Amino acid sequence: MLFGMDGVEVGLIIVFLTLFAGIMTGFPVAFAIGGAGVISFAIIAALDSAGLLIHEAIDKGSAEYAALIAEGVAREAVSVFRYPELPRVEEALFPGGWEQAMERNLSFIVNRMNERVIAGQSIETLLAVLMFVMMGITLERSKIAEDLLTTMARVFGPLPGGLAVSIVIVGAFLAASTGIVGATVVTMGLLALPTMLRNGYSPQLSTGVIAASGTLGQIIPPSIVIVLLGTLVGDLYATGQETRAQVAGCSDALTYLGQPAVLSVGTLFQAALLPGLFLAFLYAAYAFGFALVRPDAAPPVQIAGSQGEVVTRSEALTWFLFAPVGLIFAVVLGASVGVIGSQTISVSDYADSGPTASLRTNVSEQCQTAMIDLHGQDAWDAAVAERQASVDAGNTGEVVELTEEERVEALADAIENAAPIGSGVATIMTLLALILIIARGVSPSSNPIPLAIGAAGVVVAVLFDIAFISPLTGSGSTFLILGIPLIVALYGARIAMGRLSQNELLRVVFPPLVLIVAVLGSILGGITNPTPAAALGAAGAIMLAAYRKLKEEQGNSKLVIWASFSLVILILLGVNFDLRITREVVPFEDWVAYVFAQVAYHFAFFGLLFSCWVLFRNSILTPVVRETAKVTSMVFTILIGSQLLNLVLISFGGEHYIQQFLRSFDNEMVVFLVVMLILFILGFVLDFLEIIYIVIPIVGPVIYGGTLDPAWVTIMIAINLQTSFLTPPFGFALFYLRGVAPKEVTTGDIYRGVIPFVLIQVVGLGLLWTFPGIVTIVPDLLRN
Repeated sequence: MLFGMDGVEVGLIIVFLTLFAGIMTGFPVAFAIGGAGVISFAIIAALDSAGLLIHEAIDKGSAEYAALIAEGVAREAVSVFRYPELPRVEEALFPGGWEQAMERNLSFIVNRMNERVIAGQSIETLLAVLMFVMMGITLERSKIAEDLLTTMARVFGPLPGGLAVSIVIVGAFLAASTGIVGATVVTMGLLALPTMLRNGYSPQLSTGVIAASGTLGQIIPPSIVIVLLGTLVGDLYATGQETRAQVAGCSDALTYLGQPAVLSVGTLFQAALLPGLFLAFLYAAYAFGFALVRPDAAPPVQIAGSQGEVVTRSEALTWFLFAPVGLIFAVVLGASVGVIGSQTISVSDYADSGPTASLRTNVSEQCQTAMIDLHGQDAWDAAVAERQASVDAGNTGEVVELTEEERVEALADAIENAAPIGSGVATIMTLLALILIIARGVSPSSNPIPLAIGAAGVVVAVLFDIAFISPLTGSGSTFLILGIPLIVALYGARIAMGRLSQNELLRVVFPPLVLIVAVLGSILGGITNPTPAAALGAAGAIMLAAYRKLKEEQGNSKLVIWASFSLVILILLGVNFDLRITREVVPFEDWVAYVFAQVAYHFAFFGLLFSCWVLFRNSILTPVVRETAKVTSMVFTILIGSQLLNLVLISFGGEHYIQQFLRSFDNEMVVFLVVMLILFILGFVLDFLEIIYIVIPIVGPVIYGGTLDPAWVTIMIAINLQTSFLTPPFGFALFYLRGVAPKEVTTGDIYRGVIPFVLIQVVGLGLLWTFPGIVTIVPDLLRN
């Protein structure tokens, strides 16, 4: 044995030393990872062929091993770490020779590239990375950050530490709209850092808050890190739970858990929302506290600029706080008591198959014991009772078709139980009402009659929905019934939008905010998955950038505006009408909706092409496409190289060895704490992409194979990976900021500035560890 160590341990050391050396050479990381895999495999194969690497494996032919299996211990749970007293047998790392291992690796590489890069199930989700990157780069090129920084500085500048707080707010806003760390840090470094230094801000606070706020795009949705983690950990969670079920003696994870072991990117976006905002709050709180302790290092700053009409305190409280909160509370209350809800009814042509058990009870005795330990005796007894009730009810599993009378009765029950106000109408009217309320607060001295007319249209539309629209009302009739009040409400909203545009803050924030709500709302609300939402975001970013460019040139931007409205019309028609014209019978209103949808689609597509032409003519589209191709190709190249490195680990048993070590701990929280500590240390020298694609596949089957909530585990990992951008000496955000910082700001200033924010992230992780509900509350609410 070389150095008295197990051959697998030596192999692991060789792999990670080779990887570290490859990264330190300065060679492109995407190629250094793959090269490290090839070189380390060659070194390990040479040492193994020379007989220097010996692995001491458990002797599975021994009587002691057979006795353990006879006692009911699962084979997957037997390891040299948990049972060190078992007899060992010496064997080579590559029992069939390195040639056989290489041949197997080559076939695995082809299969994995097909699954994860070319034509696998995750490729559709990975396409969201490309479009989110394009969305972010386009918005960054449209100078949205410059306008936001200027406007927020005017709003928060007069407060102690106001400029630093405004940086955090802009960073959170850009995180939700761009998500590109490099672009955000560089942009804020160029625009805000000189201003902060010129107004007496400490270089440490200035650089720290810019670098930290720029990394919020790693956690606040839509985050590329969340997308990449989601495509990976979904499979790891399913695999880990299958292994857990088999160790427990059950046939599969569905039987053992009582529910599918599924984790989607949409769920992760929901889980990441509050932690991301919570982290931004901690940053802002630190900046404000720093200013109170050291007012000379973060003084108030008055930046010239008009915020619009002067609003009194009582008017601001009424129209910006009490009225909007009251409206939203009323809508939420209505939804909770059933006044607002879906009016879509569907009645099956077949009878209910009868009561079914919440858990499978026809399992082995070992699986039964494990399921009782997991779910509790009460849940098991309830499942047994449900199964017996199903048998007593004569539920044979056969499908029975309803009679005509039963179908009519079921339809009548569904109509009677439908909500009086449709959720779609409630959503649209709530948004219009909020626009009217805020417009009233922005300009209290303006004529309130147009806004009152719009508000009356909103109220009449809701009353018409209650009085005249039932679940059986067709889409065409619904449009006719709501047409007049909707036109009245839109008249008021049009006047309101004109007043809102007079306020500089709303004029700057509103357009990208609409894009963020459209993208995130469609994902968080479960309307669509991240890929179509990313496509909508990319198209919206292109049109927004073109609109801003046309406004700068004093050009005609109405075409872009009407194209944007066409997208809204297209979405509304798609939601409210069945546009499948290949059906045998197509109602007249669906034909009309289909024609309008075609017109809206082609007009929106023409508007998108026109926007692309505007950006191309102004030399914006070409660098956007080039940067998008660079970032996306880097991600996919690292994905390919990391697969090669992982296969090298698998080939000599390194991955299995690490997993056995982690499973040897009895407390899974200790295992997760060890993994988090390792990820934090690796963040000093590795980028988040390398950690995701190299380390997570190794430890994932263990940390996702226990009782921990998979969404909570993933968000904790994502925040931990965020520190890799800030931790010296190789934090990417530090390099980005160093490249644009003035000469008087030293590298030491940047390092000292980010240390408090790294500690804040550690504190944030500790709070999320203590209060996991911060992560799980949004997915639980939206699921219910």
